[in-house]
Amino acid sequence: MTKHHDLTPPSRVAKDDEEHDLHLNGDELPSKAAAVHEFIREEGEKELSRTVSALLWSAIAAGLSMSFSMLAKGLLRAHLPDNDIGFLVESLGYTVGFLVVIMARQQLFTENTVTAVLPVMSQPRIGKFLCLLRLWGVVLAGNLVGVAVSAWAILALPIFSTQTHEAFLALGEHILVNTPMQMFAKGIVAGWMIATMVWLLPSAGSAKIWVILIVTYLVAIGEFTHIIVGSTEVMYLVFSGHAGWAEYLFRFGLPTLLGNVVGGTFIFALISHAQIRSDSDN
Repeated sequence: MTKHHDLTPPSRVAKDDEEHDLHLNGDELPSKAAAVHEFIREEGEKELSRTVSALLWSAIAAGLSMSFSMLAKGLLRAHLPDNDIGFLVESLGYTVGFLVVIMARQQLFTENTVTAVLPVMSQPRIGKFLCLLRLWGVVLAGNLVGVAVSAWAILALPIFSTQTHEAFLALGEHILVNTPMQMFAKGIVAGWMIATMVWLLPSAGSAKIWVILIVTYLVAIGEFTHIIVGSTEVMYLVFSGHAGWAEYLFRFGLPTLLGNVVGGTFIFALISHAQIRSDSDN
């Protein structure tokens, strides 16, 4: 088979590598979807083989970065009118944390719900499943440490005006209006949408930023619950004394976490893997 990239200028090849374009052998794969699946599976293999310390520090960095979503939303909310137009503009702030985390290649829990799951689905072995649980546990813990530090620092440091702090409080209070069942249901949709984004990114090329922006903006305007972004907002309430740890854990945390995992793993990843498995069998 002719390797088309042999004639490509070095600068273009470097650009393609940086953008993670798919250069997979079409004769060995039954469809373009299979190429995407294989790319994500290989990325998942790399993630499963990383050391605990590397995963943890990257996850903490991602938690700190995800606080940009609350910062951006709160700052916009503090300066916008309380109406539909204000809400639509404010929701753009939600995308900022995802843009930073994904473009910086930091470890975000809901991304790993898909990426690291595909190797386990492709070769279901006890060893790989244990590696998956290790990765999930380390990344989730690191993310939550990062958002907790961010939420505390935003509250404690003399940086923002009273109006802006009230906007931050309003964000967390709005989340806690949901019942645990609503948190779970909305978490399923958020997990599904983030998994869809992960599936789109390998073939997005230079449009990666737009894919991240569009998908996460839909999560924001749909008010779907995300365990890491929402944790920043609800922890801010906890540290300010407007909510308790029990509310964070049982009203928001556990239902949202379960919903994100169900939406990203048991719906999207399983269906996508089943599609590729069927193509391969045929």
